Amino acid sequence: MKFDPMTPPAGTVRDWIATRAREGGVAFTFPDGEPDLTWADLQTQSRNVAQMLTARGHAREESIAIVMPNCRDALIAFFGTLYGGFRAVMINLVAGNEAISYALEHSEARVAFVHDSQLELFKAAAADDVEVLSVHAEGETSVDLHEVDAQTQALLMYTSGTTGRPKGVVHTQASLLAGGWTTAVAHQLTSEDRGYCVLPIYHINGLCVTVMSTLVSGGSLAMCPKFSTTSFWANAEKARVTWFSVVPTIISHLLHSDTNPADKTKARIRFGRSASAPLSPDVQRAFEDRFGMPIIETMGLTETAAQILSNPLPPGKRKIGSPGIAFGNEAVILSPELRPLSAGEEGELAVRGPNVMQLYLKNPDATKDTFTDDGWMRTGDLARLDDDGYVFITGRLKELIIKGGENIAPREIDEALYTHPDVIEAAAFPQPCQTYGERVEAAVAVKEGSALNASDLIAICHDKLGKFKSPDAIYFLEELPKGPSGKIQRKNIAQVVAETG
Repeated sequence: MKFDPMTPPAGTVRDWIATRAREGGVAFTFPDGEPDLTWADLQTQSRNVAQMLTARGHAREESIAIVMPNCRDALIAFFGTLYGGFRAVMINLVAGNEAISYALEHSEARVAFVHDSQLELFKAAAADDVEVLSVHAEGETSVDLHEVDAQTQALLMYTSGTTGRPKGVVHTQASLLAGGWTTAVAHQLTSEDRGYCVLPIYHINGLCVTVMSTLVSGGSLAMCPKFSTTSFWANAEKARVTWFSVVPTIISHLLHSDTNPADKTKARIRFGRSASAPLSPDVQRAFEDRFGMPIIETMGLTETAAQILSNPLPPGKRKIGSPGIAFGNEAVILSPELRPLSAGEEGELAVRGPNVMQLYLKNPDATKDTFTDDGWMRTGDLARLDDDGYVFITGRLKELIIKGGENIAPREIDEALYTHPDVIEAAAFPQPCQTYGERVEAAVAVKEGSALNASDLIAICHDKLGKFKSPDAIYFLEELPKGPSGKIQRKNIAQVVAETG
C-alpha cells in the first residue's frame, strides 16, 4: 500500500499495518517514558489482540470498548480491534458516568480494554456483565481471523450530545483511512515527518489527524498522555517532531506561558495545526509573531473522521479567520431549501467525500436528516465561501443567540474579546431575557495578575460590534468548561457561572 495524494487509501487497516511492518522503523514514540512501538511490533501485537478476540467468539463488527488515556496499550487495543474486523468504541474519559454508561449500553459492548488508571471510572459506569480484557492476553494463533474489507465497520465514537442523547457515529475502515489521508494530503506529510499528539485519541481529532495520518503517510508520531504547557516544547525537542496538532485553547495557553521552544525546535517544526474550534485571528497572529512558526487553521467533525477543510501550507495562501478549503473532499454552502449558494451568500456548510461516516448507530432518522438526497452531509455550521473557495464560518445553527428576533453569532463576540492581549479564553453565550427573549453574556479567563475588568471588555465589544451585539455582562472564570479535545463547551458556561456565583 502506498500513499497517493490523488487517491483515497484502498484496502484495510490490516493491509496498511502489514505494509508499514515490511518497511520497518518506529511508528510511535512516547516522550514521557514508555518504550517505542515499531511498526513490526504493532503488527504482531495487533494480530495477537485480533486472535484473542476472535477465539473468544466475538463477531465481525462487534463493539469492543476501549477505556484508556493516550498510551502504548491504547494504540495496541485500537489497532488490534480494527485488525480483527471489530468495531472500536472509543470511550470519552471525561464525559461523566451517565454518558459513559449510555455509550457502553448503546454500543452493546460485551468486553472492554481498560487502563489501570480508569478501572474505578469503568466500574462506576459499566454494567456488571461487561468483561475487562488485557491487550497482553495471549491470542489463539490457530484461529482464522474474520474477513475484513473497506466497508467493514471500524469505529464507533459518540458525539458530545449538544442536543439530547449523544449520537453514535459509525466509520468504516475506508472512511477512517480517508480521514488520515485528508490530513496527509493537506499538510504534505511524508515518511520523514514525525507528528506530535497531545490531544486524546478518544476524540476524533487526536485519533484521525495524528494516529491515522501516521499510518497512511508512513511517518511516525510522538504521543503524550495529555497536554502540558510546561513540558510541551521540551517534549517536542526530545521527540524531534516536525509538526503538531492542537486546539485554539492550547495555542492561547502556549502564547501566554513563559516557556519557549529552543531555536533548533523552531527550525525543525514545519507547522502547527489548529482545529476543533475557531481560532481567534489575533491569537494566531500573536503566536506566529512570537514563535516564528505558521499555524494552519483547519476544520473537522466526528462525522467526517476529522478534517474537511484546511488552509494550504506556506507558501500557499493562508487566510486568517478561515479554516481553509477542501482537501480530499468537497464543500458547498446550502440554502434552507438545500440549494447550493454562490460565493458570499450565507448558508449551511455541507461536505461530501470518502471520509464521511456511514451512519448514526440505531438512529436512522438522524442519519436520514443529516444527508441530502444527493449525498451531501449537513454540518450544522453557518458559513459562506469567498471568491477563492475559502470557507468562513459565521456560527452554528443551534448556537445562534436570538436577541429581539435578530441572529447573533457568538463567534463574533468571542473574537472581539480575544483582541485584548490578557484574554486567554473567551466565549459568549445566551441567557433568558423577558424583553428580548435572549440576551448576550460572556465568560473569560485571563492572564494571572491581569487588572482587566468587565467594563474594559464591554467597551471593546461596543467599539467593534455595537451595543446591540455586545455582552450585557462578562464573568471571569479560572477556566472555561471544555470537552475532551479542549474545545470550549459553550452550552455549559451558564451553569458554571451560576455555580461559581
